Amino acid sequence: MKNFDRAKPFIAVTFLQAGFAGMDILSKAALNQGMSNYVLVVYRHAVATVVIAPFAVILDKKLRPKMTLAIFIKLVALSLLEPVIDQNLYFLGMKYTTATFAAAIVNVLPAITFVIAWIVRLEKVKIGSLHSQAKLAGTIATVAGAMLMTLMKGPLVELFRTKGKDYHENGTGGIDLHSSIKGALMITVGCFCWACFMILQAITLKSYPVELSLTAWICLLGTVEGTVVALVAEKGNPSAWALNWDMKLLAAVYSGIFCSGLAYYIQGIVMKDRGPVFVTAFSPLCMVIVAVMSSIILAEQMFLGSNLIYYTLDVPLTSAKILVERLLSVLRHVFEGAGWCKDLSRNGCEATRGDEGDTSIVVIIVLEVNT
Repeated sequence: MKNFDRAKPFIAVTFLQAGFAGMDILSKAALNQGMSNYVLVVYRHAVATVVIAPFAVILDKKLRPKMTLAIFIKLVALSLLEPVIDQNLYFLGMKYTTATFAAAIVNVLPAITFVIAWIVRLEKVKIGSLHSQAKLAGTIATVAGAMLMTLMKGPLVELFRTKGKDYHENGTGGIDLHSSIKGALMITVGCFCWACFMILQAITLKSYPVELSLTAWICLLGTVEGTVVALVAEKGNPSAWALNWDMKLLAAVYSGIFCSGLAYYIQGIVMKDRGPVFVTAFSPLCMVIVAVMSSIILAEQMFLGSNLIYYTLDVPLTSAKILVERLLSVLRHVFEGAGWCKDLSRNGCEATRGDEGDTSIVVIIVLEVNT
């Protein structure tokens, strides 16, 4: 039972990344069918509010502290940062690129979160410490890898549904440099807002320590604020609000339940114990899941570096190595900081649980090819 309790945060954030991956695939499919990203954001949080609010009212009845003006202002800011600004920019960026590209760019989130947490002193950094050096190196490598990924491209790898199709026939592969840059900038700005949301959520939980009620408030206020934005953006286009029994409805319901309702709640619980940087450190896992699933479901193309297959759009060898090294750097900090890791290298990590001496294995797989 003790071992399971130690593993709970890792299981929770892994579940979150799998949920985000599903959202990326479904949302991209809905956007491809012409759904407005502004409307998707509204419906998403309306669904989340309907699902989460009853539980918050009942379960947090005796736990909920008194609402103050300071707390309410934080709630308004939270609902504006992630539900409105981040998600609209993320979906707009996805429109210009692909689900895989968007998930890959989100890898800058842990770096941005770490820097902001450092600034507001939620994260401590000692330059002489190996853990702190790994964090700093990972932050720099993340930004460098994301820039290279945006600006460069290797040869095409034909897998699954993309085999035998050309760029124009596929429709998802012909992303030009201008669109990549525009999409990357939008997603990166969205990630900055998402990181600010994570930090502010961690701060708000100290004065309003009820995760369910906090989630319900964020979703409710996000619905209201998102509706205002959508009404302005889709003025004179009432058909944008139409829903049928199709991918658009599925995307709204799935993302509302799993990626707004459950995600805000779960990350709030994990954040209390591990902090905001830990919650965001596993975002590269989402990218891998999205890359494989988008190739199967959306027929998105993947590209090959000279020595390494990297599952994302427009990723050459150099950026792949940088992003893999950043992931390993983050994992080194996470596992060593928890006392679970003796040695982390490119071939994997032999993890232990401190004084107990029991051993489990955490494997990092890097696929290399000869060219």
